[in-house]
Amino acid sequence: MATEAEYILAIRDALRGELGGSRAATKMIMRWTGTCDRTARNWLSGAAGPSGYHLVRLARESDAVLGIVLTLSGRPELSLSTDIHAVEVALAKASGALERLKRQQFRQQRFR
Repeated sequence: MATEAEYILAIRDALRGELGGSRAATKMIMRWTGTCDRTARNWLSGAAGPSGYHLVRLARESDAVLGIVLTLSGRPELSLSTDIHAVEVALAKASGALERLKRQQFRQQRFR
């Protein structure tokens, strides 16, 4: 079981890893959660961590935060489903790109 300090640092690291530590990251967190600038900056700096409603809003938008919540909850195996979904999305995008390239190559060969 993680301490509160470990929780705060884990959330900070997850947010920074996904968004960076810039002003744009602060604005994104504000958009995701409806919090004020100071609150978002506190989460990014590790001065405080989100709780309750705001944690759920972050986990909804951030795979990194969701993974941390599952890990700190002692349920890391559940984060596998988010990894599988990410792979499925990447494969679908790659498959679409491959099909577009095939069609493009076919058109080029037809007009030679």
